[in-house]
Amino acid sequence: MRNKILLGVVAVLTVILIVVVISVKETYFEPLPVSDGESPITIRLLDTSNNTISEINLEDYIVGVVAAEMPASFDMEALKAQAVAARTYAMYKKETRNLDYDLVIGVSDQAYQNNKQLLDKWGLSFFNYFLKVRDAVLTTKNEILTYEGEVINAFYFAMSNGYTENSELVFQEDLPYLNSVPSTWEDESLNNYEVTSSISKEKFCTSLGITCEQIEIKDIERSNANRVLNITINNQVFEGTTVRQKLGLRSTDFEIEIVDNNVQITTKGYGHGVGMSQYGANGMAKDGYTYEEILKYYYQNTEIKKINV
Repeated sequence: MRNKILLGVVAVLTVILIVVVISVKETYFEPLPVSDGESPITIRLLDTSNNTISEINLEDYIVGVVAAEMPASFDMEALKAQAVAARTYAMYKKETRNLDYDLVIGVSDQAYQNNKQLLDKWGLSFFNYFLKVRDAVLTTKNEILTYEGEVINAFYFAMSNGYTENSELVFQEDLPYLNSVPSTWEDESLNNYEVTSSISKEKFCTSLGITCEQIEIKDIERSNANRVLNITINNQVFEGTTVRQKLGLRSTDFEIEIVDNNVQITTKGYGHGVGMSQYGANGMAKDGYTYEEILKYYYQNTEIKKINV
């Protein structure tokens, strides 16, 4: 009897999902509207999974970026801030990258998911989440961040360790609008704010390319944001960003401890730390800040302007 009930429930859910798919195809896969007299801006996307380049309307692209980069459950003002940051980043790349494509789909630029991928991810929540994200994009349509009249390189990341980082300490480029600021909306109350993982000594040494007879860690230099700038391991000096990349760490705010035959590493926050913290933006939004205030906090002395179309 129980199996029959379960089969019935599955059948009902399947029918609902089919209806959703049909409705989505008919209603939500249409491009966002373009105003009369407005020249649509397009983005050329490189998909490295199949090495193809496709062209897409900018605002449709931003919907897919916001949906992929930030949880749709976040506050609307945070989603709006993410939309402007993502659009700004896209326009910066479009203006400065002299290649056959403007952006790459993935971590080297921005994550992006099309509507069918979002349907797979969100399932029956697709309608609510898609409309919410699309509303955030449409509300901020064509808005970008500028500094002294020029579009900025709008870096952003998931979760800070309590501070953002100066751009030159991570990307070797001193950008005046990307200086360290406190981001007090992230703390131990967030899931995965502080994460401890353990790997074998052998893997640790192999990843860093060092001998493993004895592991000695000393001379740890940290930035004012408490992120590791340089660390000496077995008399070899590593940049914190290098250690993070080679070991696949969540951030450069890390501590290393040798425990028996393993190396225990504790990190705080998630991401490179430059620009807007997405969880920080959500915390600010919950505290009543508008998306404009969020953006101007994380991107100092910038202005929000409309793209000329």
